[in-house]
Amino acid sequence: MPDDPELIAEQATIDRAYASLERMRDAARARRRLYDDGPGGTPQNRRERDYVWGQVEQRLAQLDIGDQSLVFGRIDFEPNAENPESEAFHVGRIAVSDENFDPVVVDWRAPIAEAFYRATGADPMGLRRRRHFATRGRMLLGMDDELFGSAAAALDSGTVEGHGALISALEEARTGRLSDIVATIQGEQDVVIRSPLPGVLVVQGGPGTGKTVVALHRAAFLLYTHRFPLEGQGVLVVGPNRVFLNYIEQVLPSLGEAGVQIAVLADLVPDIRAVGRDEESVARIKGDLRMIDVVARAVRDRERPLRETLRVPFGVQFLTMSVEQSTEIVADARRRFRTHNAARRHVERRFFEALAASSRTEDEPSVVRERVRHLTEVRLALERIWPVLTPSELLNDLFGSPGLLRSACDRSISREEWELLGRPRRSDTATLEFTHDDVPLLDEALERLGPVPSRRPQPEVRTYGHIVVDEAQDLSPMQLRMLDRRSLNGSMTVVGDIAQATGAWAHDGWESVLAHLPDRRTPRFAELRIGYRVPGPIMDFAARVLPLAAPGLEPPESIRRAGEPPLLVATGDEEFDAEVVSLVLSELAAVQPGHLAVVAPGSLVDRVDAALAGAGVPYGRASRQGLEQQVTLVPIWLVKGLELDGVVVIEPAAILAEEARGAQALYVALTRSTKRLAVLHIRPLPEVLVDTPSSGGDEDAFGGERSDAHVPAFDLDGGRPVG
Repeated sequence: MPDDPELIAEQATIDRAYASLERMRDAARARRRLYDDGPGGTPQNRRERDYVWGQVEQRLAQLDIGDQSLVFGRIDFEPNAENPESEAFHVGRIAVSDENFDPVVVDWRAPIAEAFYRATGADPMGLRRRRHFATRGRMLLGMDDELFGSAAAALDSGTVEGHGALISALEEARTGRLSDIVATIQGEQDVVIRSPLPGVLVVQGGPGTGKTVVALHRAAFLLYTHRFPLEGQGVLVVGPNRVFLNYIEQVLPSLGEAGVQIAVLADLVPDIRAVGRDEESVARIKGDLRMIDVVARAVRDRERPLRETLRVPFGVQFLTMSVEQSTEIVADARRRFRTHNAARRHVERRFFEALAASSRTEDEPSVVRERVRHLTEVRLALERIWPVLTPSELLNDLFGSPGLLRSACDRSISREEWELLGRPRRSDTATLEFTHDDVPLLDEALERLGPVPSRRPQPEVRTYGHIVVDEAQDLSPMQLRMLDRRSLNGSMTVVGDIAQATGAWAHDGWESVLAHLPDRRTPRFAELRIGYRVPGPIMDFAARVLPLAAPGLEPPESIRRAGEPPLLVATGDEEFDAEVVSLVLSELAAVQPGHLAVVAPGSLVDRVDAALAGAGVPYGRASRQGLEQQVTLVPIWLVKGLELDGVVVIEPAAILAEEARGAQALYVALTRSTKRLAVLHIRPLPEVLVDTPSSGGDEDAFGGERSDAHVPAFDLDGGRPVG
């Protein structure tokens, strides 16, 4: 360690913080040992022990930070009339106190720590100094000081908050997992994170602005600030696919919040299996709100009177039920019950009462039930009048029967549309598979049907105190309805980028998204305008697609103006396979020890796969291994939300032509890299990517000689480039 007294003093504070953290862990373990009295004891003792052990395990999970940094930095306040001495606080991942319960580290979410992220030259929030630490494990490597107020006279120009620490974090190699940004949160991000709990907050953010990780930090902040009631009500984070979930799964545990549920929409409907997606034409129909009426009519069509009088042998006589009686039973059940399955026992009771009433020997309904309920004609009659149905069974029957489809869609969906929904009916319901576009229909069916009557308790639709939704710009009205149904009080954080809207139901503005979400309060809007992840040369290149992807939307302002320009490589069809391998190997060497993604359109995924495998290149496929491998082949539809050190984009012209929203898909693919971007193409580059020389005669630098990077000055007040 350099012989710097300030550095030595701060290292001592960090060492003290870790020692205090270990003492807090020991105290939690000691509390558990107090109740470690074996499996015996009274029921009350066992309940108390289980409760304490649960609390201890939760506390130990909060105190387990793994190899993450404990302390990020320090804030020093200006003396004032109330505090004539300057106060200093060290800010870190979790709150740590010493043996006297005096604070050693304050939690980054605590009100006192707000100035660490929000102070600017225009509003120092009482600070005289903010210090960012650069650490590796428990070792302090360096410090980055910013001065405010009376101490700021030495500054000639402004900077973003903790510029050195921020750039250092951005330039670290990616690991295949999203990392938290708790040590380098910027002012505009902190405004979003600490925004009030109630209502819907919409966060628009371009590539690299940190919208996903900001939303996750917001979930951690809200749980800290509103521990009661959110811990009991629950917090839900919804992502677009499982690759994305694997990518973000470590962020909240690293912030001490392991109890947040992270899910895709299919996880919210019990006992279903969702794989793949439908063609866009079919997905558009299934995402339309007209399907509400279709599902309701599909359920109603399964509540049917008998076609003819039922005759049931009963000793020497026959018991009977008329069509009129069955019609009255159906009507009565519809009036009394909100959900279909909840009415089944009532229907059975009325059914056997009607049969008993026709008995000449005046048998009790319970006797009649016991003697005839196993008869085939009785079971068939009950299944016709009021079958017990799961959502999977309802949709399997509906889509597998043209007659049921025609009846359910008659008022809402045209023949041309409903014929697209048909598919073969599966007889083995245990192996049923649905597409992800079926999920909101299954959820709608669950709402109409209710749980199956059973002695085993059935899970009900759970609601949450706060819901975070990522990539919300791609969700259909039916999918948004699913989320609205799970909101306990209308509190949601919705993040995305209209320019990256690529789904079948991609929205052109946030108003159409909000139309399907809770409206108990006026929604709030925030926009993240500063790009941290994507280097300036890559962002400038990708921004050429924006006029097609989102006319009128400005690209983020990248703070990293220096960087490698995109490499554009033209090849022939015969040389394509060898060029893929060569380019992947050279780009991987350039980003070592980081991660590289090869992003390909659907028509070329198998060819790229075969080329890499044939050359013996170690790699994984995102759909199977996520981003576990150093090289990952990613189909264009799975790349959204990911970030990697290097990206190779295959055949932009094919992406534009094959994807329903090709410009948006291409924009997404070109903005995934934190360091290097290469583009390999056989067909000519799309015109939108071919630079037209400016009036000043500047040549297109992309793919050619690299010019000196322009490094902007920064406005301390706003943290934005000014030159």
